[in-house]
Amino acid sequence: MSFFPKETYVARRRKLAESIGKGTVLLLGNDNVGMNYTDNHYPFRQDSTFLYFFGINKPGLAGTINTETGEAKIFGDDLSIDDIVWTGPMPNLSELATCAGVTVTAPSNKLVEEIAKCQIQNQPIHYIPQYRHRNLIKTADLLDIPINQVNLNASVTLIKGIVALRSIKSEEEIVEIEKAVNLSLDMHEAAIAMARPGVNENTIAAKIRQVAEAAGGTLSFPTIATIRGEILHNHYTGNTLQEGDLLLLDAGAEVRSGYAGDLSSTIPVSGQFTARQREVYDVVYSAHLAAMDTLKPGTEFTETHRAACLKIAEGMNSLGLMKGDPAEAVAQGAHALFFQCGTGHMMGLDVHDMENLGEQYVGYTDTKLKSTQFGLKSLRLGKALEPGFVVTVEPGIYFIPELIDRWKAEKKFEDFINYSEVEKYKDFGGIRNEEDVLITKDGSRTLGRKKTQSADELESLMASITETV
Repeated sequence: MSFFPKETYVARRRKLAESIGKGTVLLLGNDNVGMNYTDNHYPFRQDSTFLYFFGINKPGLAGTINTETGEAKIFGDDLSIDDIVWTGPMPNLSELATCAGVTVTAPSNKLVEEIAKCQIQNQPIHYIPQYRHRNLIKTADLLDIPINQVNLNASVTLIKGIVALRSIKSEEEIVEIEKAVNLSLDMHEAAIAMARPGVNENTIAAKIRQVAEAAGGTLSFPTIATIRGEILHNHYTGNTLQEGDLLLLDAGAEVRSGYAGDLSSTIPVSGQFTARQREVYDVVYSAHLAAMDTLKPGTEFTETHRAACLKIAEGMNSLGLMKGDPAEAVAQGAHALFFQCGTGHMMGLDVHDMENLGEQYVGYTDTKLKSTQFGLKSLRLGKALEPGFVVTVEPGIYFIPELIDRWKAEKKFEDFINYSEVEKYKDFGGIRNEEDVLITKDGSRTLGRKKTQSADELESLMASITETV
């Protein structure tokens, strides 16, 4: 059935309708998607916005909300006896709808009539951008518009209304997110226990999935478990760990309700960091702490990002890899040779919460626009923080040989970068560290139990595990 009391969904739909004003909201749930033929499909994942407003984790559904009357309807088909042979008995649509506070249901083919009736009455149809091809086709057919125009014509009013609601997490949502964060910590602790010379990345990735699924959850995104940490989203897991390697782990759990966790750790495979590894790790950790110190209502997340970047530039100066004024280097973007991405993002029902609605709408405002500067343009969140936001904090340092070669050849930022020293680090890899944080009315609170983070803590934990084994 639904994950929260029906009153939760009724209140969410009412608030959404009030923010829209006029028209009908159309929200498509997801369908099963075949892997290599129709009946062999990928694990089902409901659309997060549909889940937020209707709470039903079943394929083949659509919902409408009349913004003037507040009436909600759910369209879908009950199982036939041919289906039940394979699935066993399931709750029917009206039973599921009742749990979400919806009293009107209809077969899926009646949705065409519903939308046509709205169009005859000149009611605006509000829908959000679609990320699955099947729903692109459905939307195009329902509204009689070309497929390539569907996302261009998505309702900005609806997008902004959804972002305003989903951005502020309720207490019941925080409970679910914290479950996901703690399960994510279980996954990371399992990986730390396994990260030893001779172990394959695949083995660690498989263990992480096992931990998530054994607890009734799943992965909130494909696991990154790699000794090639300079590749920001490296999903290849075929390498064998060796003495002196760093294992970069970026992995999170999704619990049954759909809420996500997202953590990153960098683990010394030998149990201890080399002197050079510890120096860089400590710079990243100091950047993490600096970013965490900024988190409170009213702070623009661009300032959180800048605090992390400044610590990285200062650290690179102390290591001889950069020079000059760190603040000016950050302003011009020279630090992005080492930190090419953003410090964090919103998190909730999506690990990058509401990303399909558009980063500008989710992470920025009408007056605060995304930057086009390399590095800064990858910051998904820039606007002022509010109580109820859940954000990640994830600074990192990455030595990407191809980027180093490109910038060096272009003589880029030579006033700030010591390329002769940077050359010595081209085989280093990458480091990042990530936690999940709730913005409170007075400041912030790290979600989940304490995470092992500092170099000393990691080395101590790994030593204790070795002694136990």
